[in-house]
Amino acid sequence: MHSIATFSIVAYDSDRREWGVGVQSKFLAAAAVVSWAQAGAGAVATQAHANLTYGPQGLEMMEKGLPAEDTIEALISTDEHRTMRQVGLVDREGRAAAYTGADCIEWAGHVVGVGFTCQGNILVRGTVEAMARRFEQVRRGPGELTDWLLQALAAGQAAGGDKRGRQAAGVLVVRENGGYGGDNDRYLDLRVDDDPKPIQKLMELVEMHHLYFGEVDPSDLIPLQSTAAELQDLLQRTGHYDGPVTGVFDEVTRKSLCTLVGIENLEERWNGEGDMIDRHVVEYLRDKFP
Repeated sequence: MHSIATFSIVAYDSDRREWGVGVQSKFLAAAAVVSWAQAGAGAVATQAHANLTYGPQGLEMMEKGLPAEDTIEALISTDEHRTMRQVGLVDREGRAAAYTGADCIEWAGHVVGVGFTCQGNILVRGTVEAMARRFEQVRRGPGELTDWLLQALAAGQAAGGDKRGRQAAGVLVVRENGGYGGDNDRYLDLRVDDDPKPIQKLMELVEMHHLYFGEVDPSDLIPLQSTAAELQDLLQRTGHYDGPVTGVFDEVTRKSLCTLVGIENLEERWNGEGDMIDRHVVEYLRDKFP
């Protein structure tokens, strides 16, 4: 049995009704083991000598309405190795609870706040406290739950983190119909399985996710006609348009741009319709095809 020496945060955003888990560990692909979440049910982080049944069983209990604290009691009550377990969770109403077994390796502990819990084991002292403080600071500011979870992880690492070092990190956020195409709840599930600076790399991946799948801000929309000539010239260079640079955004130009946008996975930011386009799409294409 391997100990997953980890620091993690489990949290709920009542405004967007999102549940999420952020984790970092000196353990290969830690997030694949630690992080569990389901929209309308809650989120779970299971670690230390992790019991993976805590994830699906905890979500099932919370989906049925069992509060977070009672769910933990139910999980550990029949677990003969419970003193070696650590778990943090938030339920479907955002109530948080955590448990750190007496035999988890020092330093081990947790901090439970309103709508979130931070926990860890084999840590430099002060790590989970730093995470909790940072999450409280950023949760009502700009960004979204994903960003706040990452900020908490970064604060934990800055405070010392896992005594053994760094290897893997991950962030999982769910909301109803939040997945690609709206067909599932997995809004974001990004992992860095083996990297010397996993949180930094994870932040880079999240920025990419925001670009490809983030909500379009109406204030970022610009008229296609205003950039038609530039786009036609760019599309000529990429080989997607063989017409003249007229400065008129006609249907041939639209079809060519749709093709390139799809190739670059930017279709969530522009679906090929209307007279406006997200400026981030234009900036991305401009930077990639100078």
